[in-house]
Amino acid sequence: MPIRSSPQAEPLKQGLSRRDFATLAMAGAASLALPAPAAAQSLAGTTPRTPSTLIRVDKRTPRLWRITIANPPFNLIVPELVSALHAVVVDIERDPELRVVVFDSSIEGYFINHFDLGKAQDFPMLPGNPATPVWVDLVMRLSRLPVISIASIRGRTRGGGNEFTLACDLRYASVEQAWFGQPEVGTGILPGGGASERLPRLVGRDRALEVILSSQDYRGADAERLGMVTRALPDAELDAFVEALSTRLASFDKQSLAGAKAQVNRATLPPDADLHAAYAEYSNSLTWPGFQAQRPRMGKLAAEHGPAELERRLGHYIGQSKLK
Repeated sequence: MPIRSSPQAEPLKQGLSRRDFATLAMAGAASLALPAPAAAQSLAGTTPRTPSTLIRVDKRTPRLWRITIANPPFNLIVPELVSALHAVVVDIERDPELRVVVFDSSIEGYFINHFDLGKAQDFPMLPGNPATPVWVDLVMRLSRLPVISIASIRGRTRGGGNEFTLACDLRYASVEQAWFGQPEVGTGILPGGGASERLPRLVGRDRALEVILSSQDYRGADAERLGMVTRALPDAELDAFVEALSTRLASFDKQSLAGAKAQVNRATLPPDADLHAAYAEYSNSLTWPGFQAQRPRMGKLAAEHGPAELERRLGHYIGQSKLK
């Protein structure tokens, strides 16, 4: 399925220039003070159908793959990463033997972080009438794969990264080293990758509103209490637990695994149209005055504290930016 590499989404064309996007504060806030992160060095392991230095696909067995994400320094979601993940998910979908995939990260302190809005104009689209954002197709495919997807989460998992984990079937988090959040509303925009559609089904309406409206970071134990993750485990136990569970599931019959997942999907997945609508609403929100007002505030915070500190405690500093 071909991917258009440089879309010009209509709301974005009407509201912001390419120069505007290059200076958006939420390009990790880091892009205001640092050059664009260099792609990770090529990693050992089996490469996906569309090779990328940002991910490694380790085919542990014909039935079990581990997919590791690496976009230093903050594991921001950039267009290349979206395209690479989409290619891998298509490969997963087509593999007749595969039962289980595990997603993890090799970047200390970050699982999958938020969208790099400095590159928002370049997020890929699948051609069609209308065109489909690759991100939307990616998370819908991930939820419907005839394969069980497991997120093994250490580090910060915010915005689009959290929405990616919500599209996975099972989410296991480190108590000490996992944080979750949806920072969009606090920066003047809307979630667009599935949080507004999936969180209410997982945690209930009021808790979903708290997570989305507050734009706070939640530790692994709090995320488990709210229902955002399947289970939070002591960091020292996380790898062994995920390894044992993924190996166990991979030993089962593929048809029964896929059939049981399809039954649960029937009762729980949001309508496709809602995911498409949310992405369009997110794109349009990038033109809102509130987001424009936040840009200099976030830039000031990045200058005062440094981009690494701002990313590390983004939920905290989003609240602080309103006071200045």
